[in-house]
Amino acid sequence: MTDRRLPEHIAAQLRGAGGTADTGGQAWAGRNLGEGTSHTHLFPGDEGAADPGVLAALVALRAGAGDEAAVVAALAGARVFVPVVAEVSSSTVTEAGLVADKEADMALVSLRAADGRPVLPVFTSPQALAAWHAAARPVASDVRRTAIAAVKDGTQLLVLDPGSATPFVVRRPALWALARGRAWSPSYCSAEVAEAVVRSATGLPGVVAARTAPGDGVAARTTGGAVVPGGGAGPELAVVLELRPGLDRAQLDDVVARFQARLSVEPALAEDVDSMQLRLTTAG
Repeated sequence: MTDRRLPEHIAAQLRGAGGTADTGGQAWAGRNLGEGTSHTHLFPGDEGAADPGVLAALVALRAGAGDEAAVVAALAGARVFVPVVAEVSSSTVTEAGLVADKEADMALVSLRAADGRPVLPVFTSPQALAAWHAAARPVASDVRRTAIAAVKDGTQLLVLDPGSATPFVVRRPALWALARGRAWSPSYCSAEVAEAVVRSATGLPGVVAARTAPGDGVAARTTGGAVVPGGGAGPELAVVLELRPGLDRAQLDDVVARFQARLSVEPALAEDVDSMQLRLTTAG
């Protein structure tokens, strides 16, 4: 028979409080209070292994045989682990000198991107989470549920396995697509975004052509310095504006300002682009 004795820290608290049941009246004895059980409530029988489809998509991306869209597609419907930590809101010291937590809240762990935006970390397995934050506890959730909660909370970025050799950032448009249960394609591959860029440049004096390309921030780097062609925090879209030679500073500033003003009212860019950079080139 499995040993069901209470862990010593729980027994100590019970000796100080003088009770054998929780605040709901349920007995502590006989419960499994050990580690490794926090993910089983919503996913009975789940052993906590990383989703094989997600792992395969990440391996392919790192090898240069996959892309960002394949990783996000693999994430759709997958189970991940969200880190939570206990935050004591009220405590007291008993006559026996024990600290008794009167009230405690479970809080999601959040991060901040370099630009100040909130980021939600998620993990493929409890082991990956523990390696990143030993005090956090894993709560299992399907990716869509997690994405919906993040969007409602105003979070614009999700990072998969931070602290690993190659974390993967799910930027705002991909996060929204996961929340809606829709397929996602990067903005630098979008025909609608490319058409909007060309439309915004048409008729501007001094402009020869305009096109889109992957931004400098699409790629990520492993801890060893190798470049991974996806999963970066951005900028994700590069807008290339080709200008005729000979424009002076005033003309250049004017055409760029007018171009950016047109881009700002294009629905495709507002919906499908998380971050953008402008590259200026000279024709010929």
